[in-house]
Amino acid sequence: MSGLTALISGVCGQDGTALAAFLLRKGYRVYGLARWEPEAAEARLPSYLLQHDCFSFLSGDVTDGLFLARLIDRLAPDEIYNLAAMSHVAESFETPMATAQINGLGVLNWLEALRLHDAGAAVRFYQASSSELFGDAPAPQSEATPFRPCSPYATAKLFAYWSVVNYREAYGLFASNGILFNHESPARSPDFVTSKIVQGAIRVLSGRGAEPLRLGNLDACRDWGHAADYVRGMWMILRHDRADDFVLGTGRTHSVRAFAEAVFAELGVRLLWQGEGAREIARDAVSGRVLIAVDPALFRPVDVPCLQADAAKAAAQLGWRPEKTFSDLVRDMVRAAQVSAEGGQECVSNVYVQAA
Repeated sequence: MSGLTALISGVCGQDGTALAAFLLRKGYRVYGLARWEPEAAEARLPSYLLQHDCFSFLSGDVTDGLFLARLIDRLAPDEIYNLAAMSHVAESFETPMATAQINGLGVLNWLEALRLHDAGAAVRFYQASSSELFGDAPAPQSEATPFRPCSPYATAKLFAYWSVVNYREAYGLFASNGILFNHESPARSPDFVTSKIVQGAIRVLSGRGAEPLRLGNLDACRDWGHAADYVRGMWMILRHDRADDFVLGTGRTHSVRAFAEAVFAELGVRLLWQGEGAREIARDAVSGRVLIAVDPALFRPVDVPCLQADAAKAAAQLGWRPEKTFSDLVRDMVRAAQVSAEGGQECVSNVYVQAA
């Protein structure tokens, strides 16, 4: 039993719920923070967390710096994991100001609260950074790769990244960035393309949807890993003997097209692609039915072609390596979505957070 206290902002998200469960198993006292009202949060949090004696939910907003300062005073956490963010890259083009407030200034609020706190230097602070910082920089990308952000989401995350580095160097805070590449799980929101593909494939094949699954850039390549591996990495970053910045990723990439192929294959369907660009479609190789169609409206104003991690530093200094494969990820997401389609969402959430 660790006896440590952790505060997680953004606890209602995929990573927040998995990290909370992970830390509870490590013997932590966990406080989960989100901007949701308690009733709304309870609808988003698995019952496994809500019923745990060492977990408490708190309602609040990272854009309120005074609130964060008071929260640190009251809870005296040993570790803070800032996972709160406007997390949709495509949406950030529509809401750049809100994205900057949450993803950029929200992090600065945490750092200022720690700087002004009497024991702030003793608190270990984790910032959820992003591979989107690298943008269109050549792959693979490591901690030494120059940043080239290609979205309001990424530019806000870049401000946060350098704020963490600055406060670490200027004020001696134990503040670290985890530059995480794409990671998914059964708890991923359908707003993300991986979950959209999984749920869309089940819908189309079940006959509940006559329209094909519509996707944007099929050629975009991402380094997709399993979120269970990444929350373990967050904890390892804060338990390191010194604050630093680490890339976490699998080092392997798959295109959106390849992810779709893997999902349909898991469901017993082989895809046959036809056409190019905005006219590309995928048919069931047996029946000939159109299952996927490209929708130009889903293309981003600026897209990132390929993100691929070089996580050698994390392997060497933390001993972190992903334990789950791409096939494990696809299988877990498909099986969970099938259970959910049959009315077992709560069961899926609880199994996932306990196993993460």
